[in-house]
Amino acid sequence: MSEAQGTGKVEETRPLKSKELEVLTGPVGLDIGTTNIVIARMKGTTYYSVKQLNAFFEVPKSNITGKVLAQNDIMFFSRNNQLFIVGNSAEQFASTFNADTRRPIEGGLLSPKEDDGLNVIQAIIKTLLQPAKKQGEALCFSIPGAPIHTATNVLYHEAVIKRTLEGMGYNPLSIHEGFAVVLSELADDSYTGIGISMGGGMCNICLSYLSVPVFTYSIQKGGDYIDTMAGNSLGEPATKIKLIKEKGLNLLKEPKNKLEISLHIFYEDLVVNLMQSIQQVMATSDRVPRFAKPLPIVLSGGTCMPTGCKELFEKVLKSMRLPIQISGVRIATDPLNTTARGALIMAMSEES
Repeated sequence: MSEAQGTGKVEETRPLKSKELEVLTGPVGLDIGTTNIVIARMKGTTYYSVKQLNAFFEVPKSNITGKVLAQNDIMFFSRNNQLFIVGNSAEQFASTFNADTRRPIEGGLLSPKEDDGLNVIQAIIKTLLQPAKKQGEALCFSIPGAPIHTATNVLYHEAVIKRTLEGMGYNPLSIHEGFAVVLSELADDSYTGIGISMGGGMCNICLSYLSVPVFTYSIQKGGDYIDTMAGNSLGEPATKIKLIKEKGLNLLKEPKNKLEISLHIFYEDLVVNLMQSIQQVMATSDRVPRFAKPLPIVLSGGTCMPTGCKELFEKVLKSMRLPIQISGVRIATDPLNTTARGALIMAMSEES
């Protein structure tokens, strides 16, 4: 496999280069999402993050193809007479061949449909993260909360990821995605509030009081749900809907065509479902504290990024009756890297 050509992001100053990635040491935050895998580390007082698409594309194996891919810094591994092109390179290949990439994660968890899903995730992680310099270095990785309304169990997903990271020399600790959002974004609120991670495969929710999770869970609807439902309504592939959505969907503006109408409908449906789930969990839980003041809601993840998502939440919130008061809704500072950053904060706290 060729070396990763790091194209990450320094949150305050400049891009992270691949050589810098190789020499960074210390605790690690790892977000294994349906769409992306993100690594966060810290140098001095600056947070660094780098990511790869969590996807793959298969081509037939041949010696010449393998050599050409390596010469062009295409990340891949070989298995069963196939070459598995992984990460950002997979999307480039899929686009060239007018085909779809495949994903090792479905609905936020390891996909039972992909026999090589774990191998793909391992390969992508190893392009972003060197083995631990010394045995037992601190690493915190994100896991989804238990989905409500389904019998899905996250234990297998968590255990196999943990084994992979232990094999790289780390001492891995898991953190629920919603709680990672709280740690990343709610320091000024004493880590008290509701953190929501809106990903591709699911939305993760955590209510926290003074950094203690009151409840964590997920709903298995996210950006992919919007793309699929809008695509089905219009007879268009979900990948095409996704590209249009990410190019500049504005939920504040009146939709101008059938596609925009469909996206508005299913975005609102997702937000209503999400807020109804919070209402339901709070109504049936005997663990919700009595809060002295209203709590903030903070949104993260790629699905919260279209203009107007915050306002849509505020609109839906006005129609809901929650047992707690909400002070406001805000978008995370860096939505795509929030979970990895929260995981890093947890890893650093464990090491200190």
